[in-house]
Amino acid sequence: MADANKFKSHVDEERFALLVNAVVDYAIYMIDPDGRIVTWNPGARRFKGYEPHEIIGQHFSSFFTPEDKAAGLPQHILHTAATEGRFEAEGWRVRKDGTRFWAHVVLDPIRAPDGTLLGYAKITRDQTEKKEAERALYDSEQRFRMLVQGVRDYAIYMLDRDGRVTNWNAGAQAIKGYSEAEVSEGKYEKEAWRQRKDGTRFWASVVIDPIYDDRGQLAGFAKITRDITERRQAQIELEEAREALFQGQKLQALGELTGGIAHDFNNLMTVIRGSAELLRTRGLSDAKRERYLDAIIETSDRATSLTSHLLAFGRRQPLKPEVVELNLRLDAFAEMVSRTMGGQIEIVLDPGPQLWSVEVDATQLENALLNAAINARDAMPNGGRLTIAAHNVPARGEVADMVCVSLADTGEGIPKDALERVFDPFFTTKPIGKGTGLGLSQIHGFAAQSGGRAEIESTEGEGTTLRLFLPRATGAAAAAKPSDVALEKGGGAVVLLVEDNDQVREFAESLLAELDYQVVSAASAEAALALLGAQPVDLLFTDVMMPGMSGVELAEQARLIRPELPVLLASGYSEEMASGGARAFETLAKPYGAATLGAALAAAKARV
Repeated sequence: MADANKFKSHVDEERFALLVNAVVDYAIYMIDPDGRIVTWNPGARRFKGYEPHEIIGQHFSSFFTPEDKAAGLPQHILHTAATEGRFEAEGWRVRKDGTRFWAHVVLDPIRAPDGTLLGYAKITRDQTEKKEAERALYDSEQRFRMLVQGVRDYAIYMLDRDGRVTNWNAGAQAIKGYSEAEVSEGKYEKEAWRQRKDGTRFWASVVIDPIYDDRGQLAGFAKITRDITERRQAQIELEEAREALFQGQKLQALGELTGGIAHDFNNLMTVIRGSAELLRTRGLSDAKRERYLDAIIETSDRATSLTSHLLAFGRRQPLKPEVVELNLRLDAFAEMVSRTMGGQIEIVLDPGPQLWSVEVDATQLENALLNAAINARDAMPNGGRLTIAAHNVPARGEVADMVCVSLADTGEGIPKDALERVFDPFFTTKPIGKGTGLGLSQIHGFAAQSGGRAEIESTEGEGTTLRLFLPRATGAAAAAKPSDVALEKGGGAVVLLVEDNDQVREFAESLLAELDYQVVSAASAEAALALLGAQPVDLLFTDVMMPGMSGVELAEQARLIRPELPVLLASGYSEEMASGGARAFETLAKPYGAATLGAALAAAKARV
């Protein structure tokens, strides 16, 4: 039995020796009670550099640095392991070649069954790479901390996942007034204005980025705040200065308007008044009556066009955008221009291939092109060539797809000192009385209000090129509508007419009567609401701009009383016509006639 136990013990020792010698990532060896090395495995040989015959029998203090030896660290390790049952630590150790490595050390005492100390089992692992990585990380963190702490113009700090402040740089303390200790419980609030410790406010530029750990889990947020109060104040002051300058420019522009606009309007009023007075002549022939009536209508249209130019410049002209096929529109425009320009000016049409559709007010587009063509004609008194071209302009950066329409002449050109002012209101290079200076400003206003822009290029003696950049349409062009051949009649329906201007109200009453509508009139929105609740009404036709309650507000109140009531809004100038409230109703631009009023009322009835 004793022999069997002895044999088993021998086998176990051999197996243990094989296990220990198979380990190459750890130095596993035994030392006697005095600290001398008794065994030596391949792992110890690999990263300490000693062969077994070189080190067995030597004291294990051979692996310690001179400073650790002088401090008595080897003896302290043996004493701790013997008295406390274990020693574990990390520190620098020395290889055979004198180089150092960072070691993780575990030392356990080995005792006989009766408690006698037989020696120590020592396990050492080379942790140099881990130590270097930690050192590099620490150094990087320190450099970053120094960088962050060195920034005083920005508040840079970190928030945990709950929004609480976890660190605080010097810039944060300088800007917000709180010390690091005071903000450890701070909460992030998403506001443009921020408050300092002393209660004062500052305008903050804030950037917050999520921070994720190696596993992709949210660890917190990096928050950077900059005090931009001074910059914001400077921007406000700059805008105020620009506004003051703009107001001054408007006053100057109004002064420049006097000559041209007064001349044109006086001419128009002369024709209208003279024709109206002639219509009073007794015994007037039918032919003359028709001629004078035609003169009044034609001159009124010209006055409307002049007003439209003013509104387009101010970007207050109510636009009715639709999808326009430019190839067809430009072809018709070129044909019309060629008939009116005369034989001395050659018209060249150059549309680009596969030209995109645009979404604009077709009438205002034609007005803009006509203004440009008239300017080109005036610049070529001895003849020349006008090229009408278009091409697609693909999107670049934040600028969407556009179509560029250009008109290039071979005329006199524009002087450099005048070129930068050609889009200004009422500025003109023509003699007083020969133009209002609204043509190019109308083009500029129309393009901007349509979501595009206008550009001009000119060289004296060579010619001028005007370019209109218009937004590409996203939908398909609507089918052309046949022209009205008859007035839309009302069939005796009752219209509540609301208009504060007595003359316009009387005129509208006459048109409505001609269209076979019964009319109930009111001079204000408040009076209209009272009438609406007192008698049956089939339609509401109201002006937009009125003292007190506006037409849009009236329409909204009327719909609360009568949800299915058809509503028609009329205005010649109103920002409310383009507002969200006005879009809920049918609209009609002033001035209007019987045909346009009848069609608009019919559309209002069909809309509900």
